[in-house]
Amino acid sequence: MTEQEHEHEYGERTPDPGLEEQIAAWRGFVQRRRGVATTDVVELEDHLRDQVADLEATGLAADEAFLVAVKRLGNLDELSREFAREHSDRLWKQLVLGNADDDAANNRAGRTDLWVALGIAVAAGLAILAPRLFGLDLEEDGGFFARNVAVLVLPFLAGWFAWRRRPGAGTIAVIAGIFVLGAVFANVYPFGGYHHTEALAAIHLPVLLWLVVGVAYTGGDWRSAPRRMDFLRFTGEWAIYYALIALGGGVLLGLTLGAFSAIGLDAERVAIEWILPAGAAGAVIVAAWLVEAKQAVIENMAPVLTKVFTPLTTLLLLTFLAAMVLTGNPIDANRDFLILFDLVLVLTLALLLYSISARDPFAPPGLFDRLQLVLLVSALVVDLLMLTAMVGRISEFGFSPNKTAALGLNLILLANLSWAAWLQLGFLRGRRPFAVLEQWQTAYLPVYAAWAAVVVVAFPPVFDFA
Repeated sequence: MTEQEHEHEYGERTPDPGLEEQIAAWRGFVQRRRGVATTDVVELEDHLRDQVADLEATGLAADEAFLVAVKRLGNLDELSREFAREHSDRLWKQLVLGNADDDAANNRAGRTDLWVALGIAVAAGLAILAPRLFGLDLEEDGGFFARNVAVLVLPFLAGWFAWRRRPGAGTIAVIAGIFVLGAVFANVYPFGGYHHTEALAAIHLPVLLWLVVGVAYTGGDWRSAPRRMDFLRFTGEWAIYYALIALGGGVLLGLTLGAFSAIGLDAERVAIEWILPAGAAGAVIVAAWLVEAKQAVIENMAPVLTKVFTPLTTLLLLTFLAAMVLTGNPIDANRDFLILFDLVLVLTLALLLYSISARDPFAPPGLFDRLQLVLLVSALVVDLLMLTAMVGRISEFGFSPNKTAALGLNLILLANLSWAAWLQLGFLRGRRPFAVLEQWQTAYLPVYAAWAAVVVVAFPPVFDFA
């Protein structure tokens, strides 16, 4: 297409001054690069404008459509990718301040969404403090708060997603019913003092209820593999934002306590018992709002994080296996070690899920896909060694709540990672599409929810509330 034809085709459209300014900046950036012919620039701009038009047709504002279109071009063109990196500051301005050229209705909707999220965040903060009004103390009644933290906070997150997604009444009833049952089983059993089954319930109930939040996130469309994958992507990015908010909040709280200390006031008790729990609960909603707001612009965290941590985790597992072979020392199946390597295996699974959510399913196999297969095989070997050690310890000392929970989790991980490795191998050999691996991982999520429910509901009475 010549420049005259290009101008004729797009000249008939009503130009948006802000959009044209952004495209002009992008065009100037590309033209300044050596070896880029004018015809190449015109062709790239043609693709860019087509993408912007398609995105605007879906309801995105012009500024947002431009950023998303540049990101998509960046998957094909290194110059556009570099342009997106250099102009990433626009992302945060849009998230926090909005754009004066956006449609007024979109601005009002965005502000409403923000204020609703903040209101629900305040409600979640108050909910986590409510038990204290009935005489419960955070330190003395730590077991109660540990069991109920998910019950007190996650319903607000599910409610916010229900407000955004508008699922059917039946879906809302199921979600509410599971939260009610979670609250019942967290409090009906005669826990008193520290018990292993109480600690296991406190760990597994948030897992179960988080997956229930996923049902609200998908708007009730949990059977859809792409929607389940969207929820996994949301989970990873939510964890990142929550960690950033926690770091920033910790710094702010430390400075505040220092300022009060300078004038002779000790606010540490108030901060720890009131401000910190309320802030941690409210941040759950705020982090979710940030993820949702960012998704309308650019997705770029998942590929970077997986490419950094996948090689490091693979190296960790290979180093451990090599050290065990060279020293001849078997795995010591004590509780602390089992917990440590269960966390490593869960991290491996999280990296796999996050990398799947970030990958282009139509791209051909590459070096990173082969590295993931090495990671999966290494994790499988470690899992098998741990299972061997667990079986030996159980045969010697019998079953206990912790060993049984760890054994069940490792068996579930073994099945998940084994089939994932087989599917990954088939993908690398060109025998099956990447989408099969994605469908397997998302379809396996209910297994984790079911096991968490078993630990919460069945373990306490089975092990006599030990």
